[in-house]
Amino acid sequence: MSTTKKQPSDLACLGGRPLFAEKLYVGRPNLCARDKLHKALDQIFDNRWLTNDGPFLRRFEETLQEFLGVRHVVAVCNATIGLQMVYRALGRARPARRKALMPAFTFIATAHAWEWEGGTPVFCDVDPDRHLLAPDGAESKLDDEAALIVGVHTWGQPCRIEELEALARARQIPLVFDSAHAFSNFHGSRRIGGFGAAEVFSFHATKFFNTFEGGAITTNDDGLAAELRHMRNFGFAGYDQVARLGTNGKMQEISAAMGLCLLDELDGLLETNRRNYRAYREAFAGLPGLALLELDDPESLNCQYVVGTLAPEAPAFARDLLVDVLWAENVLARKYFHPGCHRAAPYAGREPAPALPVTDDLCRRVVVFPTGTAVSPDQIRPIAETVRFVMEHADDVQRRRETRA
Repeated sequence: MSTTKKQPSDLACLGGRPLFAEKLYVGRPNLCARDKLHKALDQIFDNRWLTNDGPFLRRFEETLQEFLGVRHVVAVCNATIGLQMVYRALGRARPARRKALMPAFTFIATAHAWEWEGGTPVFCDVDPDRHLLAPDGAESKLDDEAALIVGVHTWGQPCRIEELEALARARQIPLVFDSAHAFSNFHGSRRIGGFGAAEVFSFHATKFFNTFEGGAITTNDDGLAAELRHMRNFGFAGYDQVARLGTNGKMQEISAAMGLCLLDELDGLLETNRRNYRAYREAFAGLPGLALLELDDPESLNCQYVVGTLAPEAPAFARDLLVDVLWAENVLARKYFHPGCHRAAPYAGREPAPALPVTDDLCRRVVVFPTGTAVSPDQIRPIAETVRFVMEHADDVQRRRETRA
């Protein structure tokens, strides 16, 4: 049961009643119909085939190939392993080149996967409006040691794909996309998945489409796909025949089954996200000191993230205050991607320190709000009212919190 906040003492962090009895999450897992998954589990038990390219895994890959319009889908145990595999396959073509250009405004796995493979992430700035890798900024950091360019479809929005592809062609280095946020999304008339040398999707539990845990690599390169399939299975090319270095990146049958079941419900999940996005846009209209990120074409995107950006003139403490207040109200908003990859271990303090003013600014002003099937439009209005109250009384609320501390 929600309550309107009319004075600072109504806030839960100052002794009031929380806005919601149950916590609202940015990415509470979506689940398929239980009977459907139970039926699949019975088949898995009957098959006694739990992993190693089983029938559910093969059907899942084939279904995604058709859905995404790509030649190859290589399902993996998680997207981080998927990135490592792609980085190794493409970045080791020229061993002397150890740099990969990527945005610092991204989830840490984008950088960690390259660092894990022995490379050096070169962090680039993003544009202030859509929070995507700025091609001109990336071009300025390209040199003869660059092995890869990594674009990130942040919040599910397509990168400036054509410009990045032209840049990669001109420099004759591969272009990879971290598409963790972008499953089912379109760029023009094509779905994300078939651009660059390869793309990597996340099917983690917090993504709107999940396989419990998992991911997938997509590519139209036959040779690369064959290498990745060997790589995810320890480098085996057949029984007892190891052909190359590999790892254990296989997706289990139960994860593939979950993916197949949830694909049947994809339209409903997308409509829920888009409905919530529209409700947030309406509820937050004219809200002082905070604006929601405008998606170019919401009907072509999965809308799984609702992103707010505090005004540049907002007090330095305002974003953290807002998040703390909302958490006390059981609205578990997030500070993605604070503090930025370049300021996180093990990259912080490396010389020369990159000058990334837009990223640094966004990392102090961005807040991501709960959405998904566990959030309803009638909960969004009270969230907006609470945000409005905090933004209008930020100085007073901050003083009262400091006094209580």
